[in-house]
Amino acid sequence: MGKWGFMRLRCRVLTELISCLLCGSAAAGAPDISSILDSLRSVHPVGEVTISPDGKRVVYGNAITGKRDGADADVSALWIANAKDGSGATRLTACPGSVCDEHGAAWSPDGTQIAFVTTDARDQPQVAVASVAARNVKIITTAHGPLDTPRWSPEGDRIAFLYSEGAPKTPGPLNPLALDAGVMSSTVYEQRLASVSVHGGAATLLGPVDLNIYEFDWSPDGKRFVVTAAHGSGDDNWWVAELDLLDSQSGALTTLLKPFLQMASPRWSGDGTRIAYICGIMSDEGITGGDVYVINAVGGDPVDVTPNLSASVHTISWNGSNKRIVATEFAAGEEVLALIDVDLKMQRELWRAPEMIWANNLMGFAPGDSGISLTKNNSFSAVIRQSYTSPPEVETGPPGKWRPITSLNAAVKPLTGKAANRSWMSDGRSIQGMLVEPRVVEPGRRYPLIVEVHGGPAYAHYPIFPSRYDSFDAALANQGYFVFKPNPRGSYGQSEAFAQANVKDFGYGDLRDILSGLDAVQKSAPIDPERIGIFGWSYGGYMTMWALTQTGRFKAAVAGAGLSDWLSYYGTNNINTWMIPYFGASVYDDPKVYERSSPITFIKNVHSPTLIVGGDRDAEVPITQSYEYWNALRRMGVQTEFVVYAGEGHDFFRHADQIDVMTRIVNWFNTYLRRDSP
Repeated sequence: MGKWGFMRLRCRVLTELISCLLCGSAAAGAPDISSILDSLRSVHPVGEVTISPDGKRVVYGNAITGKRDGADADVSALWIANAKDGSGATRLTACPGSVCDEHGAAWSPDGTQIAFVTTDARDQPQVAVASVAARNVKIITTAHGPLDTPRWSPEGDRIAFLYSEGAPKTPGPLNPLALDAGVMSSTVYEQRLASVSVHGGAATLLGPVDLNIYEFDWSPDGKRFVVTAAHGSGDDNWWVAELDLLDSQSGALTTLLKPFLQMASPRWSGDGTRIAYICGIMSDEGITGGDVYVINAVGGDPVDVTPNLSASVHTISWNGSNKRIVATEFAAGEEVLALIDVDLKMQRELWRAPEMIWANNLMGFAPGDSGISLTKNNSFSAVIRQSYTSPPEVETGPPGKWRPITSLNAAVKPLTGKAANRSWMSDGRSIQGMLVEPRVVEPGRRYPLIVEVHGGPAYAHYPIFPSRYDSFDAALANQGYFVFKPNPRGSYGQSEAFAQANVKDFGYGDLRDILSGLDAVQKSAPIDPERIGIFGWSYGGYMTMWALTQTGRFKAAVAGAGLSDWLSYYGTNNINTWMIPYFGASVYDDPKVYERSSPITFIKNVHSPTLIVGGDRDAEVPITQSYEYWNALRRMGVQTEFVVYAGEGHDFFRHADQIDVMTRIVNWFNTYLRRDSP
């Protein structure tokens, strides 16, 4: 690794990796948080689980340490085990003796084979197929570019998958942006839908060459796919994707629907006559929430089958039915498993708890496109289950009546004290959040508190056990802080109307919700009002920058991947189509609505010490947004520090950078908020 270069003008700009991140002047005299990092690393994240059609076996994936671009990073390993009790777990791999990134397991319709994604000697993803009985594994593709999501045809003779042939980076704006150089061009590497024989051979690319496909589902007869897709740049146009039908042989495309908002998870009904999908305002691809809509497969008007639902639907599955949908939902701090009758537009809750269940996930912080894995007859199921204080394990059983079959995290202890749902009123609305306590709360003592604002804004603080490098809330609670995690308007969990309640109002109603929640927390917990800080990443970074311009309550702040100026942001980020539903028009048509919500407009109100961090290849929130805020603060004489991580995108993947950012954030708040208070 290279050495970090520092430029000090009341700030530190980080430009390369350092070889020792927990020693030297940057951490001199600071509390040692290595034990916190070790505890986070000791958790075995369980990324996916899928149950065989007959319910006899499960395949699950957990994270191990591998390599990505030559640096240490988390990769996935797959295991196959008895579904009743987890016994006989053995590795499912196409590269025994090596560390490959293997995920995306999918059972064949007859349950005799498993398809999954593996990596070859060049770290190139490929599709592999394993025979369950013989345990032999064969790689069936010769791909050159990112691929994912293998799914079997109903006949079991072909496997379809998403493929970006020749692309220099994995699709998705969370990943590091490819570096620009020379004359700027409009070269686009579309993510296509490909299919290949289960025996291997040349893959067939389907659909127009300029069509980027995000999600797909085979029709029950295997003749068509339903896809969410958009022409042009895949990273930028998911927010305007259409619902299309794609012929599985010819690749002929038929547009079924141009929805009014974002959509996800298209699913065929069991008889092939209807298609369900989730629709609502969504600020990030893959982070799904909304209502369930159903449309006839031959076209027509879609119908909202969950009207007035006081929750946000994450995942859906017909599982062979043509009348009922199994859904997972987030409802005011609790996860719900529900059965939706699409004709009656009613649902029955099968299970509900302040926990989280999923069958796969997005990078460990949000549900993926599968909430529960069900057998062919729907009587038995598998999930990954966890809460904020109970680590994840694979559980199986009848839906809602699961029992753990793994003990991967039996030795893991929570880093924090209690974590409880809190609710309060703001502008006539009921708002929900979570309050995390320090490990020990001594009677008669008052404690510092950090407000953590989530990303999104269409997201929520879910009851997920802290295990990621960015579990800053757990690290801070372990260091003696209360951590308040509000889900203000614009979040998932209260209804689609609630998720849309911050449209054309960023920073105003949502901040009022946060501050009124802070008022409520201070009345019920031993908080020192002079030692309150604020932190967030992405939208949370924006809200941190914004809050400092609107109130003096926060005595220290950390803004990760923050956004300081909506006007300049519009023209410099790679995904500006997401902004139209939220602001009502482009910045060129209505600049005032962007200006009124920009922190830079009110920057002279900021006085709190502020740490700013971000990746220099962030496609979602360009690092220039942090430069703007930092330059303004240092010109005004506000105590600030700015750390730029080379080669990182919106989400960090290098272990060294993950350790460094955790250390700096904890030390920043320790410096400004950790004095004792009676």
